[in-house]
Amino acid sequence: MTYLYIKSLHIIFVTTWFAGLFYIIRLFIYYKEAEEKEEPSQSILKKQYALMSKRLWYIITWPSAVLATIFAAWLLILQPFWLEANWMVIKLIFVAMLFGYHWSCQVMYNQISKGYLNYSSYALRIWNEVATIILFACVFLVVLKTTLGWIFGVVGIVGVSVLLMLGIKLYKQVRSKRSWDN
Repeated sequence: MTYLYIKSLHIIFVTTWFAGLFYIIRLFIYYKEAEEKEEPSQSILKKQYALMSKRLWYIITWPSAVLATIFAAWLLILQPFWLEANWMVIKLIFVAMLFGYHWSCQVMYNQISKGYLNYSSYALRIWNEVATIILFACVFLVVLKTTLGWIFGVVGIVGVSVLLMLGIKLYKQVRSKRSWDN
């Protein structure tokens, strides 16, 4: 019974962690695009996006990451044989990548805290999809578990990645065409 409660809490905090990661990059994009506005709009928007980022980052995203990790460790203590499974080892590699992604968002957040952001909105849009790819990988690995299953999952992730990048490129073209029309 304890196992199911811990697993439920782990899933809940993984969900809120990803929600925070998805939204923080969106706020970074808005912050970056606010730099193109005239004053006083630019200052007002940048200040508001910085405040929203701070609240999201420290009230939702960081606590969710910590709690998801605590409950994951607890699950591994309850089920240590999972560490011998290939799918779990590969999942933990993706989790390590997720921590790297989270850290990169921290670096961006630190820049915004100092009043600048060294990334284009286009680069941020592409970077936003990295979390999606990690999420797909982890879900496929946990649900499918079999070697053939996760291989198809990884192939699917590559396919989804290609489609996401094409979608971003198409969006950029549509957006630049709209700016010429105005």
